[in-house]
Amino acid sequence: MKPITIAVDGCSATGKSTTAKAVAARLGYVFIDSGAMYRAVALYCLEQGIRIAADNPTLEAALVDIKLDFILNPETGRRDMYLNGENVEQEIRTLRVSDVVSEIAAISSIRRKLVAMQREMGEHGGVVMDGRDIGTVVFPKAELKIFLTATMDVRVQRRMSELTRKGKPATSEEVRANIVHRDHIDSNREDSPLRKAEDAFEIDTTHHSIDSQVAIVVAMAQDLMRQEAGQN
Repeated sequence: MKPITIAVDGCSATGKSTTAKAVAARLGYVFIDSGAMYRAVALYCLEQGIRIAADNPTLEAALVDIKLDFILNPETGRRDMYLNGENVEQEIRTLRVSDVVSEIAAISSIRRKLVAMQREMGEHGGVVMDGRDIGTVVFPKAELKIFLTATMDVRVQRRMSELTRKGKPATSEEVRANIVHRDHIDSNREDSPLRKAEDAFEIDTTHHSIDSQVAIVVAMAQDLMRQEAGQN
């Protein structure tokens, strides 16, 4: 069956990356974490002391010096984010990066650079990509589009558990404030705001386990591929 492109969108802490990674593994597809790319740019700005603002010429100039790669980690079997040749997979998941990544993602020059890279990565299909504008901007013609939601309380708990597992605990107040802040910026930015594509399937993950939501998406993908194979 011809490989398809799967776009997984939604707010933070709805299970996008975890679901997308597992779906890609089940289907033998490549997983591309678009959020990791924006996080890597955010980390670069924080470490270089670059003011995060659309009108900052230093930030615009710095984009040519930023090289991003996903490189397979033989220990985990997953692709880690590399920033200018350095593995930054752990550093980009910290709360300090989370606090500014939505501001980074709202800057048009950064979005243009990363969207072009993302389209190049997924141009041949066989890809699962997650983010906030994958089904609306990056791959508007993706064969399967998924939009994940969950209640705020569940999202806060999930993010706290994730940070604790990584040895970076935070209070529920800190996590909730970060999620509310990111939701506001992601949904109200002028360039490619977070929204559900008209042809996306919405899945409320509040009462779903990861295994359950992965099974739902995989079944959708397999049904779609069978339908397309039958038409050809």
